[in-house]
Amino acid sequence: MLHHPFLYASKIATQSTLFPPVSSAGNSAGRSSLAGNSSARDVRSLRFMKQASGSKSNNELGVFSEEETSKVIESRPSWKVFPGQAFPLGVSEVDNCMNFAIFSQHATAVTLCLVLPERGSIDALDGGMIEMVLDPDLNKTGDIWHICIEDLPRSNVLYGYRIDGPGDRGKGHRFDSSIVLVDPYAKLVEGRRYFGDISLKLSKFLGTYDFDSLPFDWGENYKLPNISEKDLVIYEMNVRAFTSDESSGLDSNIRGSYLGVIEKIPHLLELGINAVELLPVFEFDELEFQRFPNPRDHMINTWGYSTINFFAPMSRYASAGGGSVNASREFKQMVKALHSAGIEVILDVVYNHTNEADDAFPYTTSFRGIDNKVYYMMDNNGQLLNFSGCGNTLNCNHPVVMELILDSLRHWVTEYHVDGFRFDLASVLCRGIDGSPINAPPLIRAIAKDAVLSRCKIIAEPWDCGGLYLVGSFPNWDRWAEWNGKYRDDVRKFIKGDSGVKGSFATRVAGSSDLYRVNNRRPYHSINFVIAHDGFTLRDLVSYNFKHNKANGEGGKDGSNDNFSWNCGFEGETDDASIRALRSRQMKNFHLALMISQGTPMMLMGDEYGHTRYGNNNSYGHDTAINNFLWDQLDARKSDHFRFFSKVIKYRHAHEVFSRENFLNTNDITWHEDNWENPDSKFLAFTLHDRSGGDIYVAFNSHDYFVKVLLPTPPKKRNWFRVADTNLKSPDDFVLDGVPSVGNTYNIAPYSSILLEAKF
Repeated sequence: MLHHPFLYASKIATQSTLFPPVSSAGNSAGRSSLAGNSSARDVRSLRFMKQASGSKSNNELGVFSEEETSKVIESRPSWKVFPGQAFPLGVSEVDNCMNFAIFSQHATAVTLCLVLPERGSIDALDGGMIEMVLDPDLNKTGDIWHICIEDLPRSNVLYGYRIDGPGDRGKGHRFDSSIVLVDPYAKLVEGRRYFGDISLKLSKFLGTYDFDSLPFDWGENYKLPNISEKDLVIYEMNVRAFTSDESSGLDSNIRGSYLGVIEKIPHLLELGINAVELLPVFEFDELEFQRFPNPRDHMINTWGYSTINFFAPMSRYASAGGGSVNASREFKQMVKALHSAGIEVILDVVYNHTNEADDAFPYTTSFRGIDNKVYYMMDNNGQLLNFSGCGNTLNCNHPVVMELILDSLRHWVTEYHVDGFRFDLASVLCRGIDGSPINAPPLIRAIAKDAVLSRCKIIAEPWDCGGLYLVGSFPNWDRWAEWNGKYRDDVRKFIKGDSGVKGSFATRVAGSSDLYRVNNRRPYHSINFVIAHDGFTLRDLVSYNFKHNKANGEGGKDGSNDNFSWNCGFEGETDDASIRALRSRQMKNFHLALMISQGTPMMLMGDEYGHTRYGNNNSYGHDTAINNFLWDQLDARKSDHFRFFSKVIKYRHAHEVFSRENFLNTNDITWHEDNWENPDSKFLAFTLHDRSGGDIYVAFNSHDYFVKVLLPTPPKKRNWFRVADTNLKSPDDFVLDGVPSVGNTYNIAPYSSILLEAKF
């Protein structure tokens, strides 16, 4: 702080100055000024408004009606205000001052907006708003605008910025000083308090901070799980949908919250997974589609792939409408509890686009209004490029945006102790500022080499909506793992009985060496999955040949049409016992294939009880009714379906032959196959060799008839024990200790699979 502070003059606002419609706050014409002091040029007018006692705003974030405005009274707060410092970005505490710093290269005017709730509560803003116009001669260093205010409260302050600049859209600018914008570096964001509260669907979002709370107590005996990548079994899940249904049995105050996840950790342990991959938990607006009439204006975004801010945990995942500060603390409680249970936390992060949509239906909340030309990829005509399929594409390899992303990732590791990240549409991160692919993307390299992120799992979804498909060729520096889309497709095709894919299926279960045996990459860099959030559930995969997306308002255009699914003889739900038995068998076949494959397996929340969306494959997850985890259905099936899934996962953990550090060689596996070139062959068998002699024989029969096989000779002094046969009913379909007296041959049923273990 280089200058002496001055007292700021105040002025009554003539209308609501928090949210549009308002006159431009970026124009200082007509504002009061101080004179008679040689340093008066260093003083900027302060606009302040305050509601009369007892008045109420007409929305949660303080938009005033004309009647309310008439009750505004004048007040003259006196603060010591300093020019401030450029770093760190966001809000920081400097001595007894709050320093505000924000980047905008092309802005011509920046106004800091503050809301001070008098009650100490921020679900209703009785404190009005203060606006401070920053002087570019005093409050700007390079492209960073800053100001430092003494004696501001250390918490419960809401803040944002009005920013003005060039109006030339053809050059990429989208400034609009009528909108109060969220600071990209805000560590907490406040909006509506309750998820899906339609009465507040037009509520706005503002940054906030908390320097009053004590540091979170992680505990003396706390430690990170530090699970080896090769030993991970990942469970993809949505925080809210996991416990929001009444069948969860949880108190209504914690259903759908971070604390709700804690209550269900015993379920995760019983299932056997050791890592959760959380669908987006950064602040997002679940009611974004209800802001204007459109075919999807009845939908609620339950998944969160529409980020408002990259630092703030989703505030409506706090219990009992607790808000952003509680959300931050409860997120840490969740991570601590999961870690104590030996479960790692991986975040699904969306750095490829934001919630701000496109120019046709813009939803300006932050980046677009701060410096659109910097934060988003543009063409030569100043139009948004769209490689995300969501209207905009974050300019990830621009130095400023790259540093924002790195700072965000480091924040989640240091502040929240997360263990890794899965990067949505990560091929976007491999594009230059003009959108063209680059071979050595600076951001991808920086993430791989960053010291803070060195302990983290980093996983790419190696494609985007612009056709940049990088499965097996994602720039990796021997660190990046990938969602293996080819694994998903080849396994689906083989299990349902397609011709000519046996060789591909064998390659996938053996670790996809055709894709990942490069430099120092390992089998575990292949994230194997059959099911993920953005497609059919496991039960849908065996129940539908086609999408039936009639309820989500997207006209069946969402999601992929190439699901490689098979309805087993009837489209949709049926009472036919033979079809239902075949579907159950197929689900078990998929799960067994996933868990015996080399690489890192990932399953989707709900697949352990055969969850269905009734064919409503919704790639954006806007329908809560068909995404919730139904605990009553789980309980009804725990004796069979869940039991099989859990036993297979735990069997994988107990046998290292399924999770080799290196790719398989001839000493590790024997293929019992002399029919590779026959496209009509749909049978595959192999033996995985254990160094101690406990070999494991696995066979998959995707024919529609029995196949009788001659079993290989087991190791000396051992016999084959049947562990799994998906054709058998529970509990015989999986017997952990094995069933002896298998003999020299085995008759494998149609569309079924077996696993035998050589035991004494």
